[in-house]
Amino acid sequence: MPDQPSIRRRLAWPFDVPTLRRIKRLWVRHSIAEDARDIDGLIATLAPDCVYELLPTGQRWDGHAGARRFYTELFAAFPDNAFALTDIVIGPQGVFEVATLTGTNLGPWAGAPPSGLPLRLRILIHFPWDPAAGLFGGERIYFDRGELATTE
Repeated sequence: MPDQPSIRRRLAWPFDVPTLRRIKRLWVRHSIAEDARDIDGLIATLAPDCVYELLPTGQRWDGHAGARRFYTELFAAFPDNAFALTDIVIGPQGVFEVATLTGTNLGPWAGAPPSGLPLRLRILIHFPWDPAAGLFGGERIYFDRGELATTE
């Protein structure tokens, strides 16, 4: 994330209830927009200098234009995608979730070619909170690349 404060500074951010509620409401808006494939709604939850990263592949998309490309690629690769949330942590540094992505792999994604097969991929996502913007600073997405080659 651009100019991301050090971890020590982020750990010092207070756990005040109004901020935690604001972060949770924003994450809910983001999730609803993603389920609806509403890219404009997703962008509305992101700081202008947001960064999307697939950590296992090193791929990165910058800013609102980059976030639009990321979601366009994701929705094309898995037009029937669904996220089944299994864990979530909301704190002053943002949101961390564990989910299972399911969908039919009809397009390239994460450096892997389309297989045409169903996919089940466990993903870990950090939505860093940008307190200055009051929005998310993007997403940092972790997964096991080996699972991209497996089917449901």
